[in-house]
Amino acid sequence: MTTAFEARDAIVPQPSAGDLVAGYRAGPAAALFAGPTGTLLAEGVRQAVPDPADVARVLREAADRDTPGTADRPARPLVVGAIPFAPDRPAELFVPAAVHWAPPAADDPLLRLPPPAAASPAWRQQPQPAPVLYRAAVAEAVRLMGRDPELRKVVLARTLQLTSPGGADLRAMLHRLIHRDPHGYTFAVPAGGAATLVGASPELLVSRRGRAVVSNPLAGSAARSADPAQDAARGAALLESAKDRAEHAFVVDAVRRSLAPFCAELHVPEGPELIRTAAMWHLSTTVTGTLADPAVSALDMALALHPTPAVCGTPTSAARELIGGLEPFDRGLYTGVVGWGDAAGDGEWVVTLRCAEVEGDRLRLFAGAGVVADSRPDDELAETAAKFRTFLHAVGLEEGK
Repeated sequence: MTTAFEARDAIVPQPSAGDLVAGYRAGPAAALFAGPTGTLLAEGVRQAVPDPADVARVLREAADRDTPGTADRPARPLVVGAIPFAPDRPAELFVPAAVHWAPPAADDPLLRLPPPAAASPAWRQQPQPAPVLYRAAVAEAVRLMGRDPELRKVVLARTLQLTSPGGADLRAMLHRLIHRDPHGYTFAVPAGGAATLVGASPELLVSRRGRAVVSNPLAGSAARSADPAQDAARGAALLESAKDRAEHAFVVDAVRRSLAPFCAELHVPEGPELIRTAAMWHLSTTVTGTLADPAVSALDMALALHPTPAVCGTPTSAARELIGGLEPFDRGLYTGVVGWGDAAGDGEWVVTLRCAEVEGDRLRLFAGAGVVADSRPDDELAETAAKFRTFLHAVGLEEGK
């Protein structure tokens, strides 16, 4: 069966995912997105689209102007990039001048090979907030939940800034991220100015192929262990955890309510399953549906879903306000949405997790944890430290503060 990715470039020889990773050059006019269904390299900016509400119009106009079927221009124009967490910030979306497609990175034997060991420059690590302040923020959130029964969950994040005179090799980082979790979603997109957002998200917010809709919310996490027996026990404990299952249910219910108006049919499994990345166990539910109106795009649904309780909390407005009061930094694109969408409405948008903002000799890593009424500050701090490991591994480090 020919995939949507293969059909677009059937007229030209298709590069491999490794070719596209090797061809990626970081900058404001390039983006890479590698997922389980294909790999995309976008180059050049035909038009920036800072307001996601303008995407459909911009793509229609681009489609009207295009002569389809050229070697590097898709038959249907697309937009690629990221949307921030805060609703009042401009998006980093653009219509590329050239688009290259390849099969999934997991199918590329070269990317499946272990990459060369990352150099270990003298990275200086600076957490924000400091661990003691993050614990205090979690405790304050729990206290406020005790006073307000309507506030059921809030996601609190922290950052870890890495600085080294030599900086990091972005393409080597991408190779390591893909190799570590080949079935996830690895991306590198402009983040404003000279910055690039690089990440490896495990969470599909929503995809659309024709009328088929898929969303894969994750909530409830536990760190992996190098010891097989302990690792299996941690996964089993997560699957049985009442606290984590309740947190997961908040997210799945929000996804169901957001997607139901768009779908003629919607299937939501009764309970979560357990999935794993190299660093974490997660509770996962795959929601599938059939679109009622073919005019509704993947991006339309992504905007309706964003932000889910998995990255913000519930209720959304109260959780967002609490995040603004307790987090001493601007999230930027972290916990936003990253991906692509085309003029026909197909697309793939993932939650912007396990990521770092890279600029010059500085990397700023992000990680968060879902706080509910019975959360313990030490546990949430440990969860964020475990989530940092994805990127620490990519730069040759294994532990954060």
